Amino acid sequence: MSTAETVRESPADIVARLRAAFRTGRTRDLAWRTDRLTRLRALLTERGDELAEALTADLGKSRKEAYRTEIDFTVREIDHTLEHLADWLRPEPAPVPAALAQATASTVQDPLGVVLVIAPWNYPVQLLLAPVAGALAAGNTVVAKPSELAPATSAALARLLPEYLDGDTVTVVEGGVPETTALLAERFDHIFYTGNGTVGRIVMTAAARHLTPVTLELGGKSPVFVDRDTDLRTVAARLAAGKFLNAGQTCVAPDYVLTDPETAPALADALAAAVESLFGPDASAHPEYGRIVNERHFDRLVGLLGSGRTVTGGDHDRSTKYIAPTVLADVEPGSPVMGEEIFGPVLPIVTVDGLDEAIAFINDRDKPLALYAFTTSPAVRERLLAETSSGGVGLGLPLAHLTVSDLPFGGVGESGMGNYHGRYSLETFSHRKAVLDTPLG
Repeated sequence: MSTAETVRESPADIVARLRAAFRTGRTRDLAWRTDRLTRLRALLTERGDELAEALTADLGKSRKEAYRTEIDFTVREIDHTLEHLADWLRPEPAPVPAALAQATASTVQDPLGVVLVIAPWNYPVQLLLAPVAGALAAGNTVVAKPSELAPATSAALARLLPEYLDGDTVTVVEGGVPETTALLAERFDHIFYTGNGTVGRIVMTAAARHLTPVTLELGGKSPVFVDRDTDLRTVAARLAAGKFLNAGQTCVAPDYVLTDPETAPALADALAAAVESLFGPDASAHPEYGRIVNERHFDRLVGLLGSGRTVTGGDHDRSTKYIAPTVLADVEPGSPVMGEEIFGPVLPIVTVDGLDEAIAFINDRDKPLALYAFTTSPAVRERLLAETSSGGVGLGLPLAHLTVSDLPFGGVGESGMGNYHGRYSLETFSHRKAVLDTPLG
């Protein structure tokens, strides 16, 4: 079935077709699952350059960054799953009470059925195909909805996926709000959404009509605590690399920095030096620095630039959707840049008296997707882990925790619910079914 024909199908027909394929039982076979994962891997390795070109068109991503953060990232996730899938699918025995001494008990991972994956625009390959890989590994059929805000990538995925995966088990639906709304009216067995909290609430409301379970991978203002005992040059280099990757358009990007008034000036200077080391004196000319996805987000971000004293950056060009890597100092907690997730290349520094005030500052706000800390003190680390709540924690290095396939990735509270990556993807897209076998004789 061609992409054009797929799009012309009604959502009800698409779901019915995928459900019929699931009910044949063939998606349960380990051989089917590994074959589909292998095909998906082949798409990424054989057609990676086409995807990289689309990512450049949508986000100004360099080929190197496209491979590192999207294509190769997803290949590694698939490889990890292929290596361990047979073990993950083995029934897990459970002890039985003495009254059932003749029985055996176990749990099995049961596929859910038809899964809807809705992807965002900032990592439009990785954040569509990594969940799709998890859904296929679990033995489901999938409707894949790429983001319309990354149109070149959406078109490439809609063209390529049917070449590698049969349309009666994986179907791509392109489009914007009307198409997504129509899909959400259907009954799925799981909905996996990555994006913002506003749309997350819409997804959850729609899912509630069918009691469909959801995974919401959202975002939020991920804080960074920088202790006064740290090597600020190293801290700044790691912070700048994590913050300004993909021009700051990363859900787990450091959103703001908390440090004491004595450390803040030196940290600001170190960050300015780190930015120049990464991108040179003019980031607009650097091949590894991306662009803002569209004019609406560009205008929103430019409106945040006046929230503090500019340490470095601040330059912008609407015609190319370029905003320089920007560090703001002397930022007040009530300023506009602190009122929303930044999701762009602007890093504010907020001063606090110390760890107690930093913890209170974090806890007075929504639970973030990630929390980062730079400190050499075990006691400070222990307090941050014990006294704050976040989807994940990175000590000494931002973003890297999501590259570890054996760690769950997901949010808590306002930053989302559920998690995935590695075995956690299998568990997200499966039902852990209890089985008790009692002999008749």
